[in-house]
Amino acid sequence: MAGDLPEVVKKEETEGLKVKITGKTHVKPGKKLDRKECQLVTFDLPYLAFYYNQKLLLYGDNGGEVRFPEMVEKLKDGLETVLEPFHQLAGRLGKDKDGVFRVEYDDDMEGVEVAEAVADDVCIADLVAEEGTATLKELIPYNGILNLEGLQRPLMAVQLTKLKDGVAMGCAFNHAVLDGTATWHFMSSWAEICRGAQDISVAPFLERTKARNTRVKLDITLPPEPAAANGDSKEAAAAPPLREKVFKFTEAAIDKIKSKVNSTNPPSDGSNPFSTFQSLSVHIWRHVTQARNLKPEDITVFTVFADCRKRVDPPMPESYFGNLIQAIFTGTAAGLLLMNPPEFGAGVIQKAIVSHNAAAIDQRNKEWESAPKIFQFKDAGMNCVAVGSSPRFKVYDVDFGWGKPESVRSGCNNRFDGMMYLYQGKDGGRSIDVEISLEEEAMARLEKDKEFLMEN
Repeated sequence: MAGDLPEVVKKEETEGLKVKITGKTHVKPGKKLDRKECQLVTFDLPYLAFYYNQKLLLYGDNGGEVRFPEMVEKLKDGLETVLEPFHQLAGRLGKDKDGVFRVEYDDDMEGVEVAEAVADDVCIADLVAEEGTATLKELIPYNGILNLEGLQRPLMAVQLTKLKDGVAMGCAFNHAVLDGTATWHFMSSWAEICRGAQDISVAPFLERTKARNTRVKLDITLPPEPAAANGDSKEAAAAPPLREKVFKFTEAAIDKIKSKVNSTNPPSDGSNPFSTFQSLSVHIWRHVTQARNLKPEDITVFTVFADCRKRVDPPMPESYFGNLIQAIFTGTAAGLLLMNPPEFGAGVIQKAIVSHNAAAIDQRNKEWESAPKIFQFKDAGMNCVAVGSSPRFKVYDVDFGWGKPESVRSGCNNRFDGMMYLYQGKDGGRSIDVEISLEEEAMARLEKDKEFLMEN
């Protein structure tokens, strides 16, 4: 399997951050919970060959008022408490006697890995540049680690790095165990405890077999030499260089994009007006397709990892802990996408999303269960634009008691040409940050596209 992102930005490689790991510990639930097991279900299993999902949150120290040792102790204490309801993150992957994957927890397991590090010469301002992830790698654990490796290592790892004027919190979560909604539910609950709450406001719903209870035996093992994230594999070396960049869309820009896509008369087929997500998605899809210089007959695919909590029958609660997402694919010829007005592409996206109802989800699951295929993270389609994360996640509300984060980023795992992450904008309201990975030449063209940037 290919590494997830060749390190191609020479400037970033040579500079380095001079991060020194000063110690590693493990944190377990504060109370004895005995043995607990939870079967992984069809929604979880396709992600075994993805990499750990990585997030980086940067916090200021309020002018030196908040000292790093106290921050670390507070975070560890809060983690002990929050891991009681979220005990699965303190466990490991395992298999039952029939070869069905599950999450296993018992009180003798190590728990969550917590590393402490120092980068005294690095300021938050050095890290908030909205480009590249190579400089961030040293701040986030488990680069290039496959989720399947959760058989032998913790399902969650944290690295807390002391900066010159703050702290970097790098987190890695095993993506076979939880999706984005569950990740940010956990992070907000952890922050809630650290701010002084006696208990979390919303307990996780742990009965994932309520969403699907088909037992699927998988014969999947780790490759002899798992590819590292530094692009050592031949496939990674042959891949075109990628660049990442964060494009910030203000509330006014988002409203303008949405208004333009919805400017024509209401659709005659009775479909709903295009949502903010659909409007922004087609805006990005069209301009990325243009930046790639595709031929009119080339097919381009739009992929969204859609939350299915409210789509399945019966619906699952928002607090469902696990993966309850499915990739929705749709596509069209590049010429059709670009020659038609934006509402054409928005309609293609809307139709695919609306039609992905309980029956479609059930059919997809049955097909997968009859012939399981473990996807690689980059199997998202030709000339694709793929959306992960969601601006609905309140990432800037994750306050552990010393203020909101200065920046929230994804790590370098699970990136490929066309992958993008949508985040709530730091400015709040309807602003959205779009983190995109593209081949270098296409990115250079996108950066100069004033219509894409909403500068005209």
